[in-house]
Amino acid sequence: MIDFFLDSYKNAPLWHIALEFLVFVCGILSVWFAKKENIWVYPTGLIATVISVYLLYIAGYIGDMIINGYFSIMSIYGWYVWAKGGTVEDNLPITRTNLNEKIIGIILFFVTVFVVFGIYKYFDYEIKKDNYVDMISSGIFFAGMWYMAKKKIENWTLWIIGDIIVVPLYAYRGLGMLSLQYLIFTILAISAYLEWKKILDSKRQLS
Repeated sequence: MIDFFLDSYKNAPLWHIALEFLVFVCGILSVWFAKKENIWVYPTGLIATVISVYLLYIAGYIGDMIINGYFSIMSIYGWYVWAKGGTVEDNLPITRTNLNEKIIGIILFFVTVFVVFGIYKYFDYEIKKDNYVDMISSGIFFAGMWYMAKKKIENWTLWIIGDIIVVPLYAYRGLGMLSLQYLIFTILAISAYLEWKKILDSKRQLS
């Protein structure tokens, strides 16, 4: 198993490995801060996603590159929304999605899938089986990131589903460090969902 992960880095430049490790660390920190409702989720996440855009562009994974570009934009948006909302006790508490927000999430998912597919076609990239998985995970993450900016607990459900999908996807592509990162993301997302749910339940009891 160790050899499987290390083999893909034998011919990689040292500075590429260093960048991927920085993405690994900042990505995990970002999820941890999100779990704790700490605004540092966004600056750490922004570092991870901007570097990922570059690394994935070089690797030729357009779908993943686009999703990380979107993450970068949404990190700036989420940073603004969370900063404007202030503390947890202020006007941006954890909530559940209403019907309209669920519909928006579904629309975001399908729009993302079709946009990523269209970009592959436009640039005449060969679409392989793993690229279709990539499109689906991109749609899930697009919706999840929007829900996170709004502090909707459903963001964690989408992150869990998306993370479970991309762990084997990145391993298959030889991106061992990213695969391990998303495995850790899955564990953190489950823990974060349970923690946010506890907060919601306690608020419901108080009301």
